[in-house]
Amino acid sequence: MSKKKHPEHVNHERWLVSYADFITLLFAFFVVLFASGQSDKRKQVLLASSMQAAFDHYGVFDPHSKTPPLSTDPDAMQRAMPSPLALPLPTLAQQTAKDAANHLREVIGKQITDRQLADGAISIHSSPEGLVISLREAGFFASGSADVRDESLPALKSVAAALPHQAMRVEGHTDNVPIHTAQFATNWELSTARAATVTRLLIMQRSADPTQISAAGYAEFHPVASNSTEQGRTQNRRVDINLLNPAPIGAPPLAPDPTVIKTAEPSPATPAATAKKR
Repeated sequence: MSKKKHPEHVNHERWLVSYADFITLLFAFFVVLFASGQSDKRKQVLLASSMQAAFDHYGVFDPHSKTPPLSTDPDAMQRAMPSPLALPLPTLAQQTAKDAANHLREVIGKQITDRQLADGAISIHSSPEGLVISLREAGFFASGSADVRDESLPALKSVAAALPHQAMRVEGHTDNVPIHTAQFATNWELSTARAATVTRLLIMQRSADPTQISAAGYAEFHPVASNSTEQGRTQNRRVDINLLNPAPIGAPPLAPDPTVIKTAEPSPATPAATAKKR
């Protein structure tokens, strides 16, 4: 007698095998991502610690990260710090101009007597444009006059003899007291005439090249002291000999000074004007 066959039992949990394999692969995938993320994090920490050490060394920013450096080796930290930038050294032209200014100061100081220095008739100082030799009105000009005093000519000639052959600008300055005479209508004319007088004397003494010297009148608009006191007005009445620094090689020429008074060239006469003059 044959055995009776029982119907096969259907297993409804076979999906657990595939699910377990999927979970295993997913776990392996996240393990790989975690390992690679930890490697990149170490690199980021190393970069952040190096930048923080550099900023702390120069005091540029306040420290924000408290993460200690990965390496405590002093030599490694020293290598991680950037080296300081070297400041640009002065060019040869700048150094030569500075040496020439110091030498000129000594030479002119020897030419000028102690009395003239004590009276303040002549003073020497540096400016951004160069060395300035200031001649006070009280020592060289009479009030309201553009003629150099006879007793001051030797001192002015001594200064002229010490000047180097370089570009210079003679500047005339006055105080703010208005002037109106038969010779000078305003302080513009007085300051320009004094600058022209000193310029002519320097050219006559062969101390200045006519092609390298200019005269400018500034009136009362470039004071060195307050015009509210007599002492300040005395300091403002002066003629400055400005020894200009040599221009850098390749630099464009300077624009003409707008305060320099120039005489306008006469325009050609029109036929109507000519007929009227006749």
